[in-house]
Amino acid sequence: MSPSRRLGAEFLGTALLLAVVVGSGIMGERLAGGNDALALLANSLATGFGLTVLIALFLPVSGAHFNPVVSAAEAFDGRLRPTWTVGYIAAQVSGAIAGVAATHLMFGEPLFDPSTHARHGWPQLWSEAIATFGLLLTIRGAVRLATLPALVGAYIAAAYWFTASTSFANPAVTIARSLTNTFTGIWPADVPGFIVAQFTGGAAAVLVARWLFATGTERT
Repeated sequence: MSPSRRLGAEFLGTALLLAVVVGSGIMGERLAGGNDALALLANSLATGFGLTVLIALFLPVSGAHFNPVVSAAEAFDGRLRPTWTVGYIAAQVSGAIAGVAATHLMFGEPLFDPSTHARHGWPQLWSEAIATFGLLLTIRGAVRLATLPALVGAYIAAAYWFTASTSFANPAVTIARSLTNTFTGIWPADVPGFIVAQFTGGAAAVLVARWLFATGTERT
Protein backbone atom coordinates (compact mmCIF):
# COMPACT_ATOMS: atom_id res chain seq x y z
CA MET A 1 0.00 0.00 0.00
CA SER A 2 1.36 3.45 -0.94
CA PRO A 3 2.53 5.81 1.82
CA SER A 4 -0.06 8.43 0.93
CA ARG A 5 -2.91 5.94 1.25
CA ARG A 6 -1.69 4.57 4.57
CA LEU A 7 -1.13 7.99 6.12
CA GLY A 8 -4.33 9.30 4.56
CA ALA A 9 -6.27 6.42 6.10
CA GLU A 10 -4.83 7.21 9.54
CA PHE A 11 -5.64 10.92 9.15
CA LEU A 12 -9.17 10.37 7.84
CA GLY A 13 -9.98 7.51 10.20
CA THR A 14 -8.87 9.47 13.27
CA ALA A 15 -10.73 12.57 12.08
CA LEU A 16 -13.93 10.59 11.66
CA LEU A 17 -13.40 8.95 15.06
CA LEU A 18 -13.26 12.40 16.69
CA ALA A 19 -16.35 13.44 14.77
CA VAL A 20 -18.16 10.45 16.25
CA VAL A 21 -16.86 11.02 19.78
CA VAL A 22 -17.34 14.78 20.00
CA GLY A 23 -20.44 14.96 17.81
CA SER A 24 -22.32 12.28 19.72
CA GLY A 25 -21.28 13.97 22.96
CA ILE A 26 -22.73 17.29 21.83
CA MET A 27 -25.91 15.70 20.49
CA GLY A 28 -26.32 13.50 23.56
CA GLU A 29 -25.91 16.42 25.95
CA ARG A 30 -28.35 18.59 24.00
CA LEU A 31 -31.04 15.91 23.91
CA ALA A 32 -30.54 14.46 27.40
CA GLY A 33 -32.07 17.43 29.20
CA GLY A 34 -29.37 17.56 31.87
CA ASN A 35 -29.24 13.78 32.41
CA ASP A 36 -25.51 13.04 32.22
CA ALA A 37 -26.05 9.28 32.37
CA LEU A 38 -28.25 9.40 29.28
CA ALA A 39 -25.74 11.64 27.50
CA LEU A 40 -22.90 9.24 28.33
CA LEU A 41 -24.96 6.28 27.14
CA ALA A 42 -25.52 7.95 23.78
CA ASN A 43 -21.85 8.95 23.58
CA SER A 44 -20.54 5.48 24.42
CA LEU A 45 -22.85 3.60 22.06
CA ALA A 46 -22.14 5.94 19.14
CA THR A 47 -18.39 5.71 19.79
CA GLY A 48 -18.43 1.91 20.01
CA PHE A 49 -20.46 1.49 16.84
CA GLY A 50 -18.53 4.17 14.96
CA LEU A 51 -15.15 2.77 15.92
CA THR A 52 -16.23 -0.71 14.78
CA VAL A 53 -17.12 0.65 11.34
CA LEU A 54 -13.94 2.71 11.01
CA ILE A 55 -11.64 -0.17 11.98
CA ALA A 56 -13.36 -2.54 9.54
CA LEU A 57 -13.15 0.07 6.78
CA PHE A 58 -9.51 1.13 7.18
CA LEU A 59 -7.94 -2.06 8.55
CA PRO A 60 -6.85 -3.32 5.09
CA VAL A 61 -5.31 0.07 4.23
CA SER A 62 -3.28 1.17 7.25
CA GLY A 63 -4.04 -1.29 10.03
CA ALA A 64 -6.55 1.20 11.45
CA HIS A 65 -4.45 2.29 14.42
CA PHE A 66 -6.01 5.76 14.95
CA ASN A 67 -4.00 5.88 18.18
CA PRO A 68 -0.33 6.77 18.88
CA VAL A 69 -0.14 4.14 21.63
CA VAL A 70 -1.18 1.43 19.16
CA SER A 71 1.39 2.63 16.62
CA ALA A 72 4.13 2.84 19.25
CA ALA A 73 3.28 -0.67 20.43
CA GLU A 74 3.50 -1.99 16.89
CA ALA A 75 6.90 -0.31 16.51
CA PHE A 76 8.11 -1.70 19.84
CA ASP A 77 7.17 -5.20 18.73
CA GLY A 78 8.96 -4.70 15.39
CA ARG A 79 5.87 -4.64 13.19
CA LEU A 80 6.07 -0.98 12.21
CA ARG A 81 9.25 0.78 11.13
CA PRO A 82 10.26 3.95 13.05
CA THR A 83 9.75 6.22 10.03
CA TRP A 84 6.23 4.88 9.57
CA THR A 85 5.56 5.29 13.29
CA VAL A 86 6.38 9.00 13.20
CA GLY A 87 4.20 9.47 10.12
CA TYR A 88 1.31 7.54 11.64
CA ILE A 89 1.37 9.56 14.87
CA ALA A 90 1.54 12.88 12.99
CA ALA A 91 -1.40 11.82 10.82
CA GLN A 92 -3.40 10.71 13.87
CA VAL A 93 -2.88 13.90 15.89
CA SER A 94 -3.55 16.21 12.95
CA GLY A 95 -6.54 14.13 11.92
CA ALA A 96 -7.98 14.24 15.44
CA ILE A 97 -7.69 18.03 15.57
CA ALA A 98 -9.29 18.33 12.13
CA GLY A 99 -12.10 16.08 13.31
CA VAL A 100 -12.88 18.39 16.21
CA ALA A 101 -12.92 21.42 13.93
CA ALA A 102 -15.24 19.71 11.44
CA THR A 103 -17.59 18.65 14.23
CA HIS A 104 -17.72 22.12 15.76
CA LEU A 105 -18.72 23.49 12.35
CA MET A 106 -21.58 20.97 12.18
CA PHE A 107 -22.96 22.05 15.56
CA GLY A 108 -22.31 25.78 15.33
CA GLU A 109 -19.55 25.77 17.94
CA PRO A 110 -16.35 27.86 17.78
CA LEU A 111 -13.77 26.20 15.54
CA PHE A 112 -11.58 25.50 18.57
CA ASP A 113 -12.65 26.17 22.14
CA PRO A 114 -10.26 24.99 24.90
CA SER A 115 -12.06 22.84 27.44
CA THR A 116 -12.65 23.82 31.07
CA HIS A 117 -13.62 20.24 32.05
CA ALA A 118 -11.09 19.23 34.72
CA ARG A 119 -10.11 15.56 34.73
CA HIS A 120 -7.24 15.26 37.18
CA GLY A 121 -6.21 13.16 40.16
CA TRP A 122 -4.88 9.64 40.60
CA PRO A 123 -8.24 7.91 40.00
CA GLN A 124 -8.42 9.53 36.55
CA LEU A 125 -4.82 8.65 35.68
CA TRP A 126 -5.17 5.09 36.94
CA SER A 127 -8.36 4.80 34.89
CA GLU A 128 -6.50 5.84 31.75
CA ALA A 129 -3.74 3.32 32.40
CA ILE A 130 -6.31 0.55 32.90
CA ALA A 131 -8.40 1.65 29.90
CA THR A 132 -5.39 1.68 27.57
CA PHE A 133 -4.05 -1.59 28.95
CA GLY A 134 -7.37 -3.27 28.19
CA LEU A 135 -7.57 -1.73 24.74
CA LEU A 136 -4.09 -2.91 23.73
CA LEU A 137 -4.72 -6.35 25.21
CA THR A 138 -7.96 -6.60 23.24
CA ILE A 139 -6.19 -5.63 20.02
CA ARG A 140 -3.30 -8.05 20.58
CA GLY A 141 -5.57 -10.92 21.55
CA ALA A 142 -7.98 -10.43 18.65
CA VAL A 143 -5.47 -9.41 15.95
CA ARG A 144 -6.02 -12.60 13.92
CA LEU A 145 -9.80 -12.69 14.40
CA ALA A 146 -12.35 -11.40 11.91
CA THR A 147 -14.24 -9.97 14.87
CA LEU A 148 -11.40 -7.57 15.79
CA PRO A 149 -13.32 -4.37 14.84
CA ALA A 150 -16.39 -5.39 16.84
CA LEU A 151 -14.36 -6.46 19.86
CA VAL A 152 -12.43 -3.18 19.98
CA GLY A 153 -15.62 -1.15 19.55
CA ALA A 154 -17.38 -3.14 22.27
CA TYR A 155 -14.43 -2.74 24.65
CA ILE A 156 -14.34 1.04 24.22
CA ALA A 157 -18.11 1.34 24.70
CA ALA A 158 -17.83 -0.70 27.92
CA ALA A 159 -14.77 1.22 29.13
CA TYR A 160 -16.74 4.48 28.96
CA TRP A 161 -18.69 3.07 31.89
CA PHE A 162 -16.20 1.12 34.00
CA THR A 163 -13.47 3.79 34.15
CA ALA A 164 -13.60 7.05 36.10
CA SER A 165 -12.11 8.91 33.13
CA THR A 166 -14.64 7.53 30.59
CA SER A 167 -11.74 5.90 28.74
CA PHE A 168 -9.93 8.28 26.43
CA ALA A 169 -7.20 5.61 25.98
CA ASN A 170 -5.65 7.53 23.08
CA PRO A 171 -3.18 10.46 23.12
CA ALA A 172 -4.41 11.88 19.79
CA VAL A 173 -8.00 11.81 21.04
CA THR A 174 -6.92 13.38 24.32
CA ILE A 175 -5.10 16.27 22.63
CA ALA A 176 -8.02 16.95 20.30
CA ARG A 177 -10.62 16.77 23.07
CA SER A 178 -8.79 19.54 24.92
CA LEU A 179 -9.92 21.81 22.08
CA THR A 180 -13.66 21.28 22.64
CA ASN A 181 -15.45 22.87 25.58
CA THR A 182 -18.34 20.43 25.27
CA PHE A 183 -19.44 17.20 26.95
CA THR A 184 -16.35 15.22 25.90
CA GLY A 185 -13.73 17.89 26.63
CA ILE A 186 -10.70 17.77 28.89
CA TRP A 187 -8.89 20.72 30.47
CA PRO A 188 -5.60 21.20 28.54
CA ALA A 189 -3.53 21.13 31.75
CA ASP A 190 -4.74 17.56 32.39
CA VAL A 191 -3.65 16.28 28.98
CA PRO A 192 0.03 15.46 29.80
CA GLY A 193 -0.92 13.24 32.75
CA PHE A 194 -3.46 11.37 30.63
CA ILE A 195 -0.90 10.78 27.88
CA VAL A 196 1.73 9.45 30.31
CA ALA A 197 -0.86 7.12 31.85
CA GLN A 198 -1.96 5.91 28.42
CA PHE A 199 1.55 5.06 27.25
CA THR A 200 2.27 3.37 30.59
CA GLY A 201 -0.84 1.21 30.30
CA GLY A 202 -0.05 0.44 26.67
CA ALA A 203 3.53 -0.60 27.47
CA ALA A 204 2.30 -2.93 30.20
CA ALA A 205 -0.19 -4.47 27.78
CA VAL A 206 2.52 -5.12 25.19
CA LEU A 207 4.62 -7.02 27.72
CA VAL A 208 1.66 -9.05 28.97
CA ALA A 209 0.50 -9.78 25.41
CA ARG A 210 3.97 -11.04 24.43
CA TRP A 211 3.73 -13.60 27.19
CA LEU A 212 0.01 -14.37 26.95
CA PHE A 213 -0.46 -14.45 23.18
CA ALA A 214 3.16 -15.03 22.00
CA THR A 215 2.91 -12.14 19.50
CA GLY A 216 5.24 -12.14 16.53
CA THR A 217 7.71 -9.54 15.34
CA GLU A 218 7.33 -9.26 11.57
CA ARG A 219 8.24 -5.81 10.21
CA THR A 220 6.17 -3.91 7.64
